[in-house]
Amino acid sequence: MAVTRILAALAATLFAVPAAALPASPALAAELPCPKPKVAAPSMPPRPVPPAENPADMAVGGSALATHGLVAAEGSPRPPAVTATTWLVADLDTGEVLGACGPHVHQTPASVQKILLAATALEQLDPAQKVTITRGDLNIEPGSSAVGLVVGGVYPISTLWLGLLLNSGNDAANALARLAGGGGNDGLPKTVAAMNAKAASLGANQTHAVTPSGLDGKGQFTSAYDLALIARVCFANDDFRKYVLTRSAKMPAQKLKSRKVGGFQFQNENKLVYNYPGALGGKTGFTTLARHSYVGAAERDGRRLVVTLLGAEARPLRGWEQGAKLLDWGFAQPKGTSVGHLVTPEEVAEAKAAAPAEEEKAVGGETESGTARPSAPRGLAVAAALSVAVVLTAAPLLLLLTQRRRRRLARSTR
Repeated sequence: MAVTRILAALAATLFAVPAAALPASPALAAELPCPKPKVAAPSMPPRPVPPAENPADMAVGGSALATHGLVAAEGSPRPPAVTATTWLVADLDTGEVLGACGPHVHQTPASVQKILLAATALEQLDPAQKVTITRGDLNIEPGSSAVGLVVGGVYPISTLWLGLLLNSGNDAANALARLAGGGGNDGLPKTVAAMNAKAASLGANQTHAVTPSGLDGKGQFTSAYDLALIARVCFANDDFRKYVLTRSAKMPAQKLKSRKVGGFQFQNENKLVYNYPGALGGKTGFTTLARHSYVGAAERDGRRLVVTLLGAEARPLRGWEQGAKLLDWGFAQPKGTSVGHLVTPEEVAEAKAAAPAEEEKAVGGETESGTARPSAPRGLAVAAALSVAVVLTAAPLLLLLTQRRRRRLARSTR
């Protein structure tokens, strides 16, 4: 049939384009499922839609980390079954990633985001300075965690850090963010912007903060890998290590104009501190949307490991207990085990500095040797696109001609 011959000719034109002109389709390795216990699905709001995945960001720290599934060293013991949706175990000192589950997958952070506030503002604020709490500092979601600050109360900044890291006080987060941003009404949004800049400088490309406390906000995300980068900065700070290992602290009494507020004691909510030998502290988190999140670190035989996990359920194991199991798994592996690494701020800065030069070379059409890039593949790609366009344009017309011919044949046989 003439129609068939025409379509065949068009197809031949299209597929005659050399393969080099067409984009390559890399073969995706089968992803290994992460060990999970069987638990009932929780009742929760719909998960927010994450940003589109960037292949380059997914591979930060090593190509093996660009997976939604499990990545572990060959011959390593099987990881424990945990409910965490994503997790990562890394060496705080060497930066070696020992294993992970979906390390670069976007997740909602909850209160573990407070360690990003710490990484951003700890060195800016004098812990001995006393500050007065404003009404705006207490503008938090009703029913969310607060350490009990009162409007007009005067507190040392060190007490605010303890309230933030031990008791997950969202009121303390607002006050610290306001102060780090200059103390004015615009202080909090300035600090949130600084938190995002800090994350970018660390290579935490899946992290975007909307609130300083980790209370849910539209477009707020992080990843297990990013949290490890942030935790590494925090655990390098003497004050942070001191705060997160503190078991209990006292909120000072306040003498206000209209009333007196008694002092009280508050406890460290991170049970790893009480129950895990060599615990270095960390941070817990929970919202109905994010579920349970956790960051914890421990030292054993001179080796310091950090675990981060997101999207976990509290049964059969709580977040800190899942962290403890993963830390045990990490310590069971020999030193030097690695499936990737935590990038350093220096590596990130070098990569950003090199990017404009590479872009300029690409725009200028020159290779490293200074010779012009060959233009044939671009022309062939255009030819391929034109061929596709011809097929898409001609196909409806050919179909119409075929249908008319069939109708004429049908009428002639009646």
